[in-house]
This record gives sequence, C-alpha cells and structure tokens, in this order.
Amino acid sequence: MNNINDIMKQVCHVYFIGIGGISMSGLAEILLDKGYSVSGSDAKESNVTNKLSSLGAKIYYGHNGNNITDDISYVVYTAAIKEDNPELQAARAKDICCMTRAELLGKIMEKYKTAISVAGTHGKTTTTSMLSEILMAFECDPTILVGGMLKSINGNLRIGHSDYIITEACEYTNSFLSLISNINIILNVREDHLDFFKDIDDIRNSFKLFADKTDKNGYLIINTDVDDITYFTKDLKCKCITFGLDKNVSQIYPVNVEYNNFACASFEVPSENNSDNNNSNNRISLKVPGEHNLLNALAAYAAAKAIGIPDEFIVKGLNNYSGTDRRFQYKGEFNGVTVIDDYAHHPDEIIATLTATEKYPHKNVWCVFQPHTYTRTKALLNDFAKALSLADKVVLAKIYPARETDDLGISSKNLQYEIEKLGKEVYYYETFEEIEKFLKKNCINGDLLITMGAGDVVLIGENLVQ
Repeated sequence: MNNINDIMKQVCHVYFIGIGGISMSGLAEILLDKGYSVSGSDAKESNVTNKLSSLGAKIYYGHNGNNITDDISYVVYTAAIKEDNPELQAARAKDICCMTRAELLGKIMEKYKTAISVAGTHGKTTTTSMLSEILMAFECDPTILVGGMLKSINGNLRIGHSDYIITEACEYTNSFLSLISNINIILNVREDHLDFFKDIDDIRNSFKLFADKTDKNGYLIINTDVDDITYFTKDLKCKCITFGLDKNVSQIYPVNVEYNNFACASFEVPSENNSDNNNSNNRISLKVPGEHNLLNALAAYAAAKAIGIPDEFIVKGLNNYSGTDRRFQYKGEFNGVTVIDDYAHHPDEIIATLTATEKYPHKNVWCVFQPHTYTRTKALLNDFAKALSLADKVVLAKIYPARETDDLGISSKNLQYEIEKLGKEVYYYETFEEIEKFLKKNCINGDLLITMGAGDVVLIGENLVQ
C-alpha cells in the first residue's frame, strides 16, 4: 500500500470520487498539469467534467466499484462521501491509499515555497480573490484555488508555475488542519457548522490548532476583532501580523476612509515610513461594497506585506478586484428594481451585506433569504432573525438542506415567526414561482432586491431580470 506522503514523489494514477466538484476538479487539473494519470467519477456530465476529459482525464458517471482498477495508486474523496460508497469500499478492499481532498491539497502545497491558506467563518472567497489579484499584479505566476468564480482567471482555478500557491482553508470537518502553509490568515472565528463542531469553544480550538500549524518561518495574519485574540497568538512559533479598523491595536489599519455612493470604501494604509496623512500615492479604491470588504482588503494587504510585495502592486491588485460571483453581485433590473445576489448564509454575513446597502441607492431593501441547512438554522435562529430584520421587507424560501436529511423539526416558518416578533414585514412561500410572482406584484421602481443564501436562491433574481 502506498503512503500518503509519497503521492508527490513520482507521477502515478490518482482517482477522484466526485471529480466534478468545484474543489476536486481543481486538484485533478493540477495533477493533470504535473503529468499524473487522472480518472474519477461524478453523478452527471457537466462543463467541468467535459473540460477535465479534454485535458486527458477519464470520467465515469455514477459510482461503481468496478471503476477502481488495479493500476490506481491513490483515491481522493471529500467529506460528502460516506464509508458505504462502493468506490471507496472497493479501494479499501484493494488496499489502495485513500485520502481526503484536504490531505491531497496539503501535500501539493508542501511543494511550494510560499503557500497561503485563508481561513475564517466568512470572507474566505473574497479575501483569497483579493490576494490573488495582488499576486497577479506582482506577476509572480501564482497557482490559485478559490471557492467562487473569479472573473480575472475565468473560473475558480489558475495553474501557475512558480513557488506561490493560495487557497481557501475551510474549517468544516477540520479539513484546514491538513493544509501545509507558511502564511495562514484568520479572518474571523464564529459559530457555524454545528453539525460537526460541538460549540464555539470547539470551533476556537480548531482555529487555534490551525494557527499553531503555521510554519515557524512564516506568518499568522489575524483580525484584531477576533474574540480574545491572545488565545490564538500566544506561544506561536511563527511571526504574527494583526489587521483591523482600530489603529491602537492593529498593525495594519486604514486611514482617510471614504465611501462612495455605492458603499465602496477608499482608504490608505500607513506605511512604516509615512505619517497617517502622507500616503495618498497608495490610495486603494475598492469596487466591492461594505465595511466587511474593507476588512478583507486589509487582510490581503497584511499577507502581501508579509510576503514582501511592494505597495504599488498591492494597491494595483486591490484596485483591480471587481468582485466574485455571488458576492454582492449585480444581476440586472426588472421594472426599475435593482437585483443583487449574495452568498451570505450566516448571520454575520447577512449583517455585513445588509449594512452595506445603507449607502447603496434604494427606496426599500427586499431580502429574499433561503436558509442553508437545518442545523445552522436551528442553532442560530434568533441571530438570523435579528440580522434579517435590517432589511425593510423579508421573503423566506424553504430551507436548502444541502447534505442534511433530518429536518430537526425546523422550517422557514420558525424563522418567519421570530422575525415577526421583531415587528418586521416578512413573508414565506413554498416555491420559487410563488416568490417571483409576489415580488413582481409588490416591488416598486427604485427598490433594491437581494437574493441571499448558499443554495439555489440565485435563480429567483435571474428569472426576474430575464
């Protein structure tokens, strides 16, 4: 049986269970670029699987133990794959080394001189994208793996051929603890994924382990707003750079902050040799709205400084960033109503997005929210209600179950009741068709409509603007 540590020592045959997923396909493409033989299975044909086929991968549709042939050296799977999966069972029966997606990514990252992992309950995709823009402005030919579609690389993956790699680091099932990097970023640490973690202390413990894993010659980049930040920074073997809005406690902070009519911040970051008011040549003007994106930009700035990238390329990269799909993404208009889509599916993310609308032109803010998973909705029900109450009017869709099958006795009606108790106008409909019909009748010229959630709620806005 092969050892997991040997996978990057020589090219071989690697099989991916669920190869069409956004993260799995990226790793498969990297191995193809390195000369590996790649095969895998997925539920159905897609643009992603067709692209992999064109690059030389052998794709099977449907999971079948017969797909696991004797020439396969390693099998890769995700947390969504259960132990009774026929391909995983066949691989174990053949004594083939099986590893998680995160374990493979960690072994790939180990080969890079500068490996960057971006962690946090939210903001990972945006911060990874911002820092990617900086690296590309610096022309250092980075390899990029991002959890959304980034316009400048026409997708979620860029294969570079240098010593730079950057990726999101998800805490779910502790997968980020398998990554091997020398620049680790912690954006925030909040309650989430409570179908895996016991409580916030369990989550904080995992992030502490992530911080401690930072290479001794590397840097931990951390937000000073994180509760009890010293818990994460004490006894570190690496260097630490803090970022935040408060200049009294943060090493990287903004000055001369202004917001335009679309809630996008422009600001400067004082350098060691400049006073707060003498940094105008390095003014950053973001194209994405909200204070939360200002913080994401500061995290990217701090990481870039740790790597040693000059200010001019940091400014150029941040100014180039124009957003990622499903992050306050303009979708169009219908009947004079502006439609925005946002991936927010945690109360903190909802607050950040709805707060950003305060500076965005609108009459009424409509939020069409699709809760994501029963466990998250039940655990954070009151927080969701308070966050959504920032909108003028709320429309709820059915809960998107994702990987869950047990509804735990919770539904969007429970959330509707909690929002009503706060005195807010809130509606619930079973189907997207009913929601679209209601919005066409009730939204007026000049309103701002945000479809929000990590499921397929985006379809509502897209149908309306069509």
